[in-house]
Amino acid sequence: MSERADTAEPRPDEEFDGNSVDQAESRHDEDDRLKPDFVSAVLDAVEDGDRERARDLVSPLHPADIADLLELTPSERRGEVAAALGDLVGAEVLSELNDYVRDDLLDSLAPEQVAEFAAELDTDDAVAIIEDMEEADQQAVLDALDPEDRAAIESALAYPEESAGRLMQRDLVAVPEHMTVGQVIDYLRDNQDLTKDFWEIFVVDEAHKPIGTCQLSWLLTCPRPIAMADLMKREQTLIPVDMDQEEVALRFQKYALISAAVVDGNGRLVGMITVDDIVHIISEEAGEDILRLSGAGEGDINQPILMTVRTRLVWLIVNLGTAMIAASVVGLFESTIERLALLAALMGIVSGMGGNAGTQTLAVMVRAIATNQVTSSNTLRMIAREFRIAATNGTVLGTLIGIGSYLIYGQLGLSLVFAAAILINNMVAGLAGVLIPITLDRNNIDPAVSSAVFVTMMTDSLGFLTFLGLATIFLT
Repeated sequence: MSERADTAEPRPDEEFDGNSVDQAESRHDEDDRLKPDFVSAVLDAVEDGDRERARDLVSPLHPADIADLLELTPSERRGEVAAALGDLVGAEVLSELNDYVRDDLLDSLAPEQVAEFAAELDTDDAVAIIEDMEEADQQAVLDALDPEDRAAIESALAYPEESAGRLMQRDLVAVPEHMTVGQVIDYLRDNQDLTKDFWEIFVVDEAHKPIGTCQLSWLLTCPRPIAMADLMKREQTLIPVDMDQEEVALRFQKYALISAAVVDGNGRLVGMITVDDIVHIISEEAGEDILRLSGAGEGDINQPILMTVRTRLVWLIVNLGTAMIAASVVGLFESTIERLALLAALMGIVSGMGGNAGTQTLAVMVRAIATNQVTSSNTLRMIAREFRIAATNGTVLGTLIGIGSYLIYGQLGLSLVFAAAILINNMVAGLAGVLIPITLDRNNIDPAVSSAVFVTMMTDSLGFLTFLGLATIFLT
């Protein structure tokens, strides 16, 4: 993709704050985000019907920045702004847009227009635009494509969602091993239809199975008579077409890949995945895990309000149920609390400290599972490690809280019970934080989605049970 377009020389007549300014410097703040006054200037120009001015302001922007502009525009005005900008909102802009914003814009376009955009993009970007459309709209777009583009997109749509088949692009450079360096260079120069975005060349055998790769730098620095079979690197990382995109990202990260060949069930080369797609996947998967831990769903600020409410409400109701379980534990010790009212003030500290400790352990374990750091060979070691950490932290916290409560309340028995409860609940939190996500993962349940609810239930319920139970035994 080209460098940022707004480095072009600014025109003196371009103003968006009432004064003559250097547009190349004034569109973005120090964090490279579009400034509010620039966004307002574009919206004002559109509202005033001055489309030419709006286009002049926006035309120097990179497609990613135009996408940002549309995302910053109020939803009810996006169609109007996109219409005013015309062909500036092209295929590359659509591929950069947030999913929900893009869907809004696509709904306002005819199938023929969407097909034109899809034809300009790599297969993976075209699939990303089409895959979430309604079936009838999707079919209308496919019908409007030329046969070659349609076949490529339909083939990609046949693969499972979030798989390498959906992620890969089919435009690549592959050559037979018997060709020489000179022949390959001539081939690249003479074929105008080849993709322009590639970093390495795949070498294939007669069955079109990849047997090696050759970086462009090697090709350009070697004598022409050298055979590709002698130049290529035979060790390579092959990506099965049905591999989950998260696993693909882990392979890129582990082996520091720039691109990788994608093969079908017969080992034939069917596409390639490049690192620019992987960066997006890593960011997306990490964000999903963080939001799932909190039960916030996708957490997208452009998601429709009713969808967001429904997603969050489900987990809030589940949390309400676990809170009722914890409350029922407290109810078992009603008489103890009546005799020693101070327990009611302190028991929340026990559950809260346990909850914080459990959340810390849970976050570490979910990340470790997501990055394949937890395996069957080190699971017991991970459990023992987190338990030792929890026990150490619990001992320190219990000691501090015991001493502090004694200085405040002057009751030795209460302070000892308080300290013991903190220690025990921290150990419970440590074990729950590591065992629950591992157990869910072993049963093919995403630990990022439901672990937090169970960990909170354990720390709350057992925290109350431990503290009030010890108080019942030793203080009443």
